[in-house]
Amino acid sequence: MSYLVIDIGNTALKAAWCDGITLGRTFRYQGERMMDFILSITLKSRPDVMVLSSARHFSDQNISRLAEQCGKLVIMDDEMYRKHEIPSYITSDRAASMIASRFLFKNKGCTIFDFGTTLSVDFLDKDGKYEGGNISPGCRTRFKSLNRYTKTLPLIDAPDSFNEKGTDMTSSIEAGVLSGIIFEIEGYISHHPENINVFTGGDAIYFAKRMKNSIFVVCNLVLMGLALIALEYDKKD
Repeated sequence: MSYLVIDIGNTALKAAWCDGITLGRTFRYQGERMMDFILSITLKSRPDVMVLSSARHFSDQNISRLAEQCGKLVIMDDEMYRKHEIPSYITSDRAASMIASRFLFKNKGCTIFDFGTTLSVDFLDKDGKYEGGNISPGCRTRFKSLNRYTKTLPLIDAPDSFNEKGTDMTSSIEAGVLSGIIFEIEGYISHHPENINVFTGGDAIYFAKRMKNSIFVVCNLVLMGLALIALEYDKKD
Protein backbone atom coordinates (compact mmCIF):
# COMPACT_ATOMS: atom_id res chain seq x y z
CA MET A 1 0.00 0.00 0.00
CA SER A 2 1.31 3.44 -0.91
CA TYR A 3 0.71 6.52 1.21
CA LEU A 4 1.19 10.17 0.36
CA VAL A 5 1.48 12.49 3.36
CA ILE A 6 1.36 16.27 3.01
CA ASP A 7 2.08 19.01 5.52
CA ILE A 8 1.31 22.59 4.51
CA GLY A 9 2.74 25.09 6.96
CA ASN A 10 2.74 28.86 7.11
CA THR A 11 5.41 29.24 4.42
CA ALA A 12 5.99 25.93 2.63
CA LEU A 13 4.61 22.53 1.71
CA LYS A 14 6.40 19.29 2.56
CA ALA A 15 5.25 15.92 1.28
CA ALA A 16 6.50 12.35 1.15
CA TRP A 17 5.62 9.00 -0.32
CA CYS A 18 5.57 6.34 2.38
CA ASP A 19 5.82 2.58 2.58
CA GLY A 20 4.10 2.02 5.90
CA ILE A 21 5.79 4.51 8.24
CA THR A 22 9.02 4.50 6.23
CA LEU A 23 9.37 7.79 4.38
CA GLY A 24 10.47 7.57 0.77
CA ARG A 25 10.83 10.36 -1.75
CA THR A 26 10.16 13.76 -0.22
CA PHE A 27 9.09 17.05 -1.80
CA ARG A 28 9.22 20.68 -0.78
CA TYR A 29 7.36 23.55 -2.42
CA GLN A 30 7.12 27.21 -1.55
CA GLY A 31 4.67 29.20 -3.63
CA GLU A 32 1.02 30.01 -4.17
CA ARG A 33 0.05 27.12 -6.48
CA MET A 34 0.08 24.42 -3.82
CA MET A 35 -2.98 22.62 -5.15
CA ASP A 36 -1.39 22.30 -8.58
CA PHE A 37 1.80 21.04 -6.98
CA ILE A 38 -0.05 18.30 -5.08
CA LEU A 39 -1.86 17.24 -8.24
CA SER A 40 1.47 17.03 -10.08
CA ILE A 41 2.73 14.56 -7.45
CA THR A 42 -0.28 12.27 -7.93
CA LEU A 43 -0.27 12.58 -11.73
CA LYS A 44 1.75 9.41 -12.33
CA SER A 45 0.98 7.46 -9.19
CA ARG A 46 -2.25 7.23 -7.20
CA PRO A 47 -1.78 6.79 -3.44
CA ASP A 48 -3.97 4.33 -1.58
CA VAL A 49 -4.16 6.77 1.34
CA MET A 50 -3.46 10.52 1.31
CA VAL A 51 -3.17 12.39 4.62
CA LEU A 52 -3.30 16.18 4.64
CA SER A 53 -2.25 18.54 7.40
CA SER A 54 -2.68 22.18 6.47
CA ALA A 55 -2.38 25.59 8.07
CA ARG A 56 -4.28 26.94 5.05
CA HIS A 57 -7.96 26.60 4.24
CA PHE A 58 -8.94 24.22 1.45
CA SER A 59 -12.26 24.78 -0.28
CA ASP A 60 -14.78 21.94 -0.56
CA GLN A 61 -14.07 21.88 -4.28
CA ASN A 62 -10.35 21.35 -3.76
CA ILE A 63 -11.01 18.71 -1.10
CA SER A 64 -13.14 16.85 -3.64
CA ARG A 65 -10.38 17.13 -6.25
CA LEU A 66 -7.87 15.65 -3.82
CA ALA A 67 -10.25 12.83 -2.90
CA GLU A 68 -10.41 11.89 -6.59
CA GLN A 69 -6.63 11.43 -6.65
CA CYS A 70 -6.41 8.72 -4.00
CA GLY A 71 -8.15 5.69 -2.56
CA LYS A 72 -8.78 7.38 0.80
CA LEU A 73 -8.33 11.05 1.74
CA VAL A 74 -7.72 11.73 5.43
CA ILE A 75 -7.87 15.24 6.82
CA MET A 76 -7.19 15.65 10.51
CA ASP A 77 -10.52 16.29 12.24
CA ASP A 78 -12.09 16.44 15.69
CA GLU A 79 -12.63 12.66 15.81
CA MET A 80 -8.93 12.04 15.27
CA TYR A 81 -7.98 14.59 17.91
CA ARG A 82 -10.30 12.90 20.42
CA LYS A 83 -8.90 9.47 19.59
CA HIS A 84 -5.34 10.63 20.22
CA GLU A 85 -6.35 12.75 23.24
CA ILE A 86 -5.03 15.98 21.75
CA PRO A 87 -6.83 19.30 22.39
CA SER A 88 -8.72 20.61 19.38
CA TYR A 89 -6.96 24.00 19.44
CA ILE A 90 -3.61 22.40 18.59
CA THR A 91 -2.57 22.85 14.95
CA SER A 92 -2.51 19.66 12.92
CA ASP A 93 1.27 19.70 12.38
CA ARG A 94 1.89 19.87 16.15
CA ALA A 95 -0.64 17.07 16.65
CA ALA A 96 1.20 14.93 14.10
CA SER A 97 4.51 15.62 15.89
CA MET A 98 3.00 14.38 19.15
CA ILE A 99 1.71 11.20 17.52
CA ALA A 100 5.16 10.50 16.08
CA SER A 101 6.92 11.27 19.38
CA ARG A 102 4.65 8.90 21.28
CA PHE A 103 5.58 6.19 18.80
CA LEU A 104 9.33 6.88 18.81
CA PHE A 105 9.75 7.45 22.55
CA LYS A 106 7.30 5.10 24.26
CA ASN A 107 7.11 5.44 28.02
CA LYS A 108 9.26 8.58 27.93
CA GLY A 109 8.29 12.16 28.60
CA CYS A 110 9.04 14.43 25.65
CA THR A 111 9.65 18.12 25.09
CA ILE A 112 9.06 18.76 21.39
CA PHE A 113 10.61 21.87 19.85
CA ASP A 114 9.40 22.78 16.34
CA PHE A 115 11.57 25.46 14.71
CA GLY A 116 9.62 27.11 11.93
CA THR A 117 7.80 30.39 11.34
CA THR A 118 6.97 29.99 15.01
CA LEU A 119 8.87 28.21 17.75
CA SER A 120 6.38 25.83 19.31
CA VAL A 121 7.20 23.81 22.42
CA ASP A 122 4.95 20.92 23.45
CA PHE A 123 5.17 18.66 26.48
CA LEU A 124 4.19 14.99 26.77
CA ASP A 125 4.44 13.01 30.01
CA LYS A 126 5.82 9.45 30.13
CA ASP A 127 2.37 8.07 29.35
CA GLY A 128 2.06 10.26 26.24
CA LYS A 129 -0.47 12.59 27.83
CA TYR A 130 -0.36 16.16 26.55
CA GLU A 131 0.60 18.55 29.33
CA GLY A 132 0.43 21.82 27.38
CA GLY A 133 2.62 23.88 25.09
CA ASN A 134 3.84 27.34 24.20
CA ILE A 135 4.30 29.38 21.03
CA SER A 136 6.72 32.22 20.35
CA PRO A 137 8.14 33.80 17.17
CA GLY A 138 10.53 31.62 15.18
CA CYS A 139 14.08 32.59 14.30
CA ARG A 140 13.44 34.28 10.95
CA THR A 141 10.25 35.84 12.28
CA ARG A 142 12.29 37.55 15.01
CA PHE A 143 14.80 38.92 12.52
CA LYS A 144 12.00 40.17 10.27
CA SER A 145 10.09 41.82 13.11
CA LEU A 146 13.14 43.83 14.20
CA ASN A 147 13.48 45.17 10.68
CA ARG A 148 9.76 45.74 10.14
CA TYR A 149 8.94 47.50 13.39
CA THR A 150 11.98 49.75 13.59
CA LYS A 151 13.31 52.43 11.26
CA THR A 152 17.03 51.72 11.58
CA LEU A 153 17.61 48.00 12.08
CA PRO A 154 18.56 46.01 8.95
CA LEU A 155 17.07 42.69 7.87
CA ILE A 156 19.61 39.93 8.35
CA ASP A 157 19.59 36.15 8.47
CA ALA A 158 21.09 33.66 10.90
CA PRO A 159 24.87 33.44 10.37
CA ASP A 160 26.94 30.24 10.44
CA SER A 161 28.50 31.47 13.69
CA PHE A 162 27.97 34.39 16.06
CA ASN A 163 29.59 35.91 19.13
CA GLU A 164 27.96 35.99 22.52
CA LYS A 165 28.15 39.80 22.53
CA GLY A 166 27.63 42.03 19.51
CA THR A 167 30.28 44.58 18.51
CA ASP A 168 28.35 46.34 15.75
CA MET A 169 24.74 46.64 14.56
CA THR A 170 24.63 43.35 12.65
CA SER A 171 26.40 41.23 15.24
CA SER A 172 24.26 42.76 18.01
CA ILE A 173 21.08 41.64 16.24
CA GLU A 174 22.55 38.19 15.56
CA ALA A 175 23.62 37.71 19.17
CA GLY A 176 20.39 39.09 20.58
CA VAL A 177 18.05 36.95 18.50
CA LEU A 178 20.02 33.71 18.50
CA SER A 179 21.21 33.85 22.12
CA GLY A 180 17.65 34.68 23.14
CA ILE A 181 16.32 31.54 21.44
CA ILE A 182 19.09 29.40 22.95
CA PHE A 183 18.37 30.75 26.45
CA GLU A 184 14.68 30.05 25.84
CA ILE A 185 15.38 26.46 24.82
CA GLU A 186 17.76 25.88 27.71
CA GLY A 187 15.16 27.21 30.12
CA TYR A 188 12.56 24.71 28.96
CA ILE A 189 15.07 21.86 29.09
CA SER A 190 16.21 22.76 32.60
CA HIS A 191 12.60 22.82 33.83
CA HIS A 192 11.95 19.34 32.40
CA PRO A 193 15.29 17.48 32.80
CA GLU A 194 13.54 14.10 32.82
CA ASN A 195 12.18 14.55 29.29
CA ILE A 196 13.56 13.46 25.93
CA ASN A 197 14.27 16.63 23.92
CA VAL A 198 13.05 16.38 20.33
CA PHE A 199 13.96 19.02 17.72
CA THR A 200 12.15 19.28 14.40
CA GLY A 201 11.44 21.93 11.75
CA GLY A 202 13.59 23.94 9.39
CA ASP A 203 16.03 25.33 11.97
CA ALA A 204 16.26 22.20 14.12
CA ILE A 205 19.80 21.22 13.09
CA TYR A 206 21.04 24.82 13.39
CA PHE A 207 20.08 25.01 17.05
CA ALA A 208 20.82 21.37 17.91
CA LYS A 209 24.48 22.00 17.04
CA ARG A 210 24.57 24.75 19.65
CA MET A 211 23.07 22.82 22.55
CA LYS A 212 25.03 21.20 25.37
CA ASN A 213 22.18 18.83 26.20
CA SER A 214 21.35 15.54 24.52
CA ILE A 215 19.00 16.23 21.59
CA PHE A 216 17.10 13.99 19.18
CA VAL A 217 16.73 15.70 15.80
CA VAL A 218 13.87 14.29 13.71
CA CYS A 219 13.56 16.62 10.74
CA ASN A 220 10.49 14.89 9.28
CA LEU A 221 8.67 14.33 12.58
CA VAL A 222 5.39 15.77 11.25
CA LEU A 223 5.47 13.62 8.11
CA MET A 224 6.22 10.56 10.25
CA GLY A 225 3.16 11.33 12.37
CA LEU A 226 1.04 11.66 9.25
CA ALA A 227 2.40 8.32 8.00
CA LEU A 228 1.29 6.71 11.26
CA ILE A 229 -2.19 8.17 10.69
CA ALA A 230 -2.20 6.79 7.13
CA LEU A 231 -1.28 3.34 8.46
CA GLU A 232 -4.04 3.62 11.06
CA TYR A 233 -6.69 4.38 8.41
CA ASP A 234 -5.32 1.70 6.09
CA LYS A 235 -5.82 -0.91 8.82
CA LYS A 236 -9.43 0.22 9.27
CA ASP A 237 -10.20 -0.97 5.78
